[in-house]
Amino acid sequence: MAVDWIGFGYAALLVFGGFLGYSRKGSIVSLAAGLTIGSVAGYGAYCVSHNPHDIKISLIAALILSIVMGLRYNRSRKLMPAGIVAGISLFIVLRLVLGLFS
Repeated sequence: MAVDWIGFGYAALLVFGGFLGYSRKGSIVSLAAGLTIGSVAGYGAYCVSHNPHDIKISLIAALILSIVMGLRYNRSRKLMPAGIVAGISLFIVLRLVLGLFS
């Protein structure tokens, strides 16, 4: 069983981003979203670590976040945080889908 370090790192990044948004801007929504999506992504990474073909939860979390943050980036044109999170989430989606074929 290989541990999905990239998935766990992605989850930690989301949680850290939620804390950062709360500490800098006082955004409780950012804190709640970061903790929620980060926890779901962490559970998804746990599932992928035990079965490399069990990507449903990780894929759903990354896909939702890439769409939501992509729309936010399209509206605001601010690279930080919306563009970066959308790009990283899209990378995770591609990594998960392409991992099924290997």
